[in-house]
Order: sequence, then structure tokens, then C-alpha cells
Amino acid sequence: MEQAALDAKYMARAIQLARKGLYTTDPNPRVGCVLVKDGRIIGEGWHKRAGLAHAEVEALTDAANATETTNGATAYVTLEPCSHHGRTPPCCETLVKAGIKRVVAAMQDPNPRVSGNGFAYLKAVGIEVSCGVLQEDARVLNRGFIMRMTENRPFVRSKLAMSLDGRTAMASGESQWITSPEARADVHKLRAESSAILTGINTVLADDPSLTARIDKEVVQPIRVVLDSSLKMPLTAQMLTLPGRTLILTCNNHNSVRLYAPEGTELAPLALPSVVEGHKDKPQQLQNAGAEVYQLPEKQGQLDLAEVMKFLAEQEINEVLVEAGAVLNGALLAENLVDEWVIYMAPKILGDQGRGLFHMPRLDKLADCKIMKFKDIRQVGKDIKITLIKVDPK
Repeated sequence: MEQAALDAKYMARAIQLARKGLYTTDPNPRVGCVLVKDGRIIGEGWHKRAGLAHAEVEALTDAANATETTNGATAYVTLEPCSHHGRTPPCCETLVKAGIKRVVAAMQDPNPRVSGNGFAYLKAVGIEVSCGVLQEDARVLNRGFIMRMTENRPFVRSKLAMSLDGRTAMASGESQWITSPEARADVHKLRAESSAILTGINTVLADDPSLTARIDKEVVQPIRVVLDSSLKMPLTAQMLTLPGRTLILTCNNHNSVRLYAPEGTELAPLALPSVVEGHKDKPQQLQNAGAEVYQLPEKQGQLDLAEVMKFLAEQEINEVLVEAGAVLNGALLAENLVDEWVIYMAPKILGDQGRGLFHMPRLDKLADCKIMKFKDIRQVGKDIKITLIKVDPK
């Protein structure tokens, strides 16, 4: 077999290993590594969780446990080996000490502060380096991490459920359940691979959701984020009783008071919206209930959604799953802030009085319509799962 085909074969295995960290590595990227010597795999590993060993170290440990000699081996890794000291030592130095003679990477590290440094270090000590093998597969696996590093915002996906006639609920608001149990189970997989779940205060008030991922695998639960311009969050909300972080984002408006969050969190002063005049202790109450409250810039009386995404990136959030109603989804669509839409369509008719997918300003001309591109269509249970990607405006 030609070297290029062998490189692709072993890199495919490394990517398969990286996917084992799909639900656990945040905020770090998902990375896999395969060590090959004399035409056979002598060690494998993947990054399991932030703070634990990187994929290269796991693979070297696996080889050592099998009493394999790594001197002269090739390392196939899905991301450029790190060159900086963080929670763990630089993987570049570890590979050199192990006697690795060749490193094949799927892609360069997108972090502009370190990008290319790992390759430069390896080349400087005489190790052969190749990059770009199955690069697109590796990029898809870490698209949120890449976007955060290069564009200072997370990858945003919105999940919606609708009937055949495009309704998300009856006119009364009743919506449980439009879709099948299989579709709802699929949603929990989307939640599990997300860094955060974003919703609006109206959804919290209507449904009191938990926003947790319930799957039969180990998962780092996503951060819960509520957009609440007027600070209406109930102190009795279910999500406030659950482990993990709940972020409440509100506008900076009037009546300067202290910004409250759990002890040890460094935050700036909160400007409390005038609508909660008489309830200036609400942030403290929310803190006592387990929430963090942050003020963000506003735009026309509501949270500036672009600033929301920038803030989430600063919180090291790679991927956001939006689970919200027509108002927030309409606003996100209008500002072109959603990268991928996942719509579950049930074979049901709810009638023209039902609630629609998007609340948007009236569009009078077809030329003003929003255009998306089909990425995938498949059946899940009795429903159809439609995945669409945004088309950037020209």
C-alpha cells in the first residue's frame, strides 16, 4: 500500500479515537493519536477530559503498557501537537523523548498564539512532519473550537421541532410532544456534544426546562445559558437546582448595583434594568439559588446577540445548542448568527392557528427571504431530521 493510503488509514483510526471524547473534552478540542511502527499499531490514545493527559501521552502510555518500543515510530495525531505548558507538559517534547521519528497531523492548531509552533519545534530537532491528512474530517470534529479560536465566537446550532405544516405548537402553546421518542433521544445527543444550551426567558417561564443531556455515556453537562433582558428568571426554576453552571445574561441599563455570581468568580458591576425597580436584590437571590448573572450590551432594548456570542466564546464555550421559541430563533436568523439548523419534522398537522418557527419582521418580497442550504435529511423514528446550514449573505 502506498504511503499516502497508509497515512489516511491510520489517520482515520486517530479520528475515530478522537470521537470518543465527543461528550467530555470541553473546552479542549477532541484529539486522537495512533502510534505505528513496522507496519503495525503499537499504541492508541485520545484526550478524555480537560486536565487529563493529551492524546499523544495516552498513546505513548498505551504502548508502554504493551511493552512496545516507540523509538523510530510514527505518530498520527488529529491536531498539531501542543508546544506550550498548560495543565500538562508540551506534547512535542514528550514525542521527542519517546524517539518518534515522524509526525503526521490532520490539521494545524487554530490557536493563533501557538499555531505552527509545534511543527517548528519538531522539525528543528529533525523529526519529519506532514500535515493535512483527512484535514476536513478533523475540522468538522472540532468546528466549535476552531471557530472560537479564529472568529472569537462559538459554533451555533439551533434545534427545532415542527409539524408538516411548519408549526411548533398549538395556538394554546401545547407542544409536548410533537416528535417521537426516537427524535427526542437524538436531541439529547446534540445536547451532550454541546458546550452550552442557550434559551430565552420566555421558554423558561413557559416550560421550566432542565436543559440537561440524558444519554447512556459519560458526558460533561452543557452550561445552561438564559437570555433574560428584564431579569424575570424565577428563583424556583428547575435548572437552578441542578449541578453545573447556569448563566443568566441581562442588559446593562439603569440603577447600577453589584453584579453577583458564585463566590470566587470575578465579575464587573451589573447595571440592573429599570423594569425590576424595587427588586434590586434579585441578582443576589439568583446567586443564592445557584446562578451567575452577567450584564451585556443591549441593542434596541434587548441583548445584543452578537455580543452574547462573543461573551460565550470568552467563557471558553465551543459549541452552542439553541433550544428556544420563535422570537429568539427569529432574531438569530435575522442576524445570521446560526451556523446549522436541525429541524425535526413530525408527520402531523397542527393547523394554521398553530405557532410558527420564526417570529420575524414582515417580508413583502421573495427577494427578502432567508435562504438555507440542505446538508442532510434522514428519518429518525417516525420523524424526518433535516439539517441545514446557513448561506452567508453576499
